[in-house]
Amino acid sequence: MTQLVKVQNFNVSLDGYAAGENQTLERPFGDVDPGTMFAWAGATASWPNRTEPGGSRGLDDYLTRDFSHNIGAEIMGRNKFGPQRGPWENHDWLGWWGDEPPFHTPVFVMTHHPRPSFTLSDTTFHFVDGDPATVLKQAREAADGKDVRLGGGATTIRQFLDADLVDALHVAVSPIRFGSGVRLWESPDELLDRFHVDVVPSPSGVTHHLFWRR
Repeated sequence: MTQLVKVQNFNVSLDGYAAGENQTLERPFGDVDPGTMFAWAGATASWPNRTEPGGSRGLDDYLTRDFSHNIGAEIMGRNKFGPQRGPWENHDWLGWWGDEPPFHTPVFVMTHHPRPSFTLSDTTFHFVDGDPATVLKQAREAADGKDVRLGGGATTIRQFLDADLVDALHVAVSPIRFGSGVRLWESPDELLDRFHVDVVPSPSGVTHHLFWRR
């Protein structure tokens, strides 16, 4: 079975930014308010943090529900894992997600400053210093035949795109502009030399861009 490398439910603004500048502990997405970007997923019936019955159905719900399907490992950049830069001051920081991270797979955090692995619930975080191809090899071995999700942030996804290691992407474009920050693209047309794309507007206001290899 082919192991795919997938970007799923990644959110950007109309001008292509996934996060603002000046990330801090209190503001994981920097100087921007990410609420509008993620509202489409949070409103669905399949949103994992839903505490009340109800929620929307349709394409938004399908994509939210599909997030964990056949995923055996995740790769993320250090800035998605946390706000610290440079050498680790200590190992007390265990990520944004508390005692029950939403990944349920091995997670490979790309960093120039490795630290010991640790496990929270059913998620083990590994800290690896390597180029995209090297890290992907490790993730594929850990995924045990399942797909590998490339979780972000935008800089990490661009590294894998530039190395031609991505098989499929789902990017949800929200109807807001940030003006500056960490950018995934200037235009989704940048990927059309390597990918087919379906562009599907949703009643929630986002436009889903679904890319797959040519």
